Amino acid sequence: MVYEAVEKPGKRGTLGEGGSGANEEQEVAMGRKRFKRIGMGSFFGDLVYREVIPSDHFLVKLKELVPWERFTEQLIKYYRGGAEVGRPPYDPAVILRMLLVSYLYNVSERQVEEMVNYHLPMKYFVGLAVNERAPDHSTLTAFKRRVQNNGHVVAFQEMLQQIVVVAGEKGIEFGQIQVLDSVHTVADVNTQKDETRRKKEGKGPRDVSARWGAKHSRQVKTSEGKTVKQTEYFYGYKTHVSLNSETELITSVEVTEGNKYDGHELPKLVEKDLAQGIGVRIVSADRGYDDSDNHYLLTSKGIQSAIRLKRNRTEKKDASKGVWVALKQSEGYRQGLGVRYKVERKFGEAKEGHGLRRCRYLGLVRYYIQVILTVMALNLKRMVKLVTGVPFKGRAIAV
Repeated sequence: MVYEAVEKPGKRGTLGEGGSGANEEQEVAMGRKRFKRIGMGSFFGDLVYREVIPSDHFLVKLKELVPWERFTEQLIKYYRGGAEVGRPPYDPAVILRMLLVSYLYNVSERQVEEMVNYHLPMKYFVGLAVNERAPDHSTLTAFKRRVQNNGHVVAFQEMLQQIVVVAGEKGIEFGQIQVLDSVHTVADVNTQKDETRRKKEGKGPRDVSARWGAKHSRQVKTSEGKTVKQTEYFYGYKTHVSLNSETELITSVEVTEGNKYDGHELPKLVEKDLAQGIGVRIVSADRGYDDSDNHYLLTSKGIQSAIRLKRNRTEKKDASKGVWVALKQSEGYRQGLGVRYKVERKFGEAKEGHGLRRCRYLGLVRYYIQVILTVMALNLKRMVKLVTGVPFKGRAIAV
């Protein structure tokens, strides 16, 4: 395998004088678009990358697998001047890759700047020459703000959809069972201070969009031997996902405040999956989605419902329960519930390995950005494993 330190085609040469780094005024043209020139044939770059980085390193495979230039075209429209006038910006695909490193390895954007500077596989993946400094962490913040302000959440949805498209192009075959579920994320807020100090100072809540929601309820026995219902609450947001059970790729995402009813998000997730051409035959979900409207929606679209039924559906003394008894005994229902563990496992991976346990940012829109980047990281890990067999070993990285 031959490594290329060149991020964009152009004249080869050293980066700045003596090969010490990129000159910010240098640029490389892509059609009429101009970007900061990086990785343009450093004296050291090709040799060091070739000699030091194993050809089967996860980040090498990831860089090869995804056509990152698509993200350049997809994102540059959100830049003022479209990289055709004014000072040349970094290629947005370069900044996106650096952000993804942050989410893959669960480090802050300040930390990822230092890591990319000194970790050769990361530097190679981003597209820098070996002796070139990474973009400043503030560039990552500016990138997110630019896309958020000019493209809104649609721009981030398109990025996730592009990953799903690439998976199909690489030969990954999607199954016909989609598993829906939600996971909560705690807001970046000290709720005790919000209730005491901030109120005394006449300030509003630190995160105005976050809401109290229920994690789960369970029956517990008191010291007197009585059985009571105990509910655990959280303050923050929810992520609602649709996961393909065959590939274990997340295909669609919705985010809400923590107090929203899960069942209302099912139609949105199903519509997104169908719009992407995913051949959904069965939809599986837990009791939180057991709503007659949801069952009807799935039936109207020719989809088998495998939403876990509440007890009153089949235990009531009513002649109408026959349809629910038949559903519970159907093969599709059993198949759907049999793969529900996969989405729970994916949520554990997102929380333990990629920081979804707690919000990085404040506000619902910024939480959405965190979710999309987290899901992209999860999907990219899975895609590389499916296509190349190379696993991700992020926990070996010390920060």
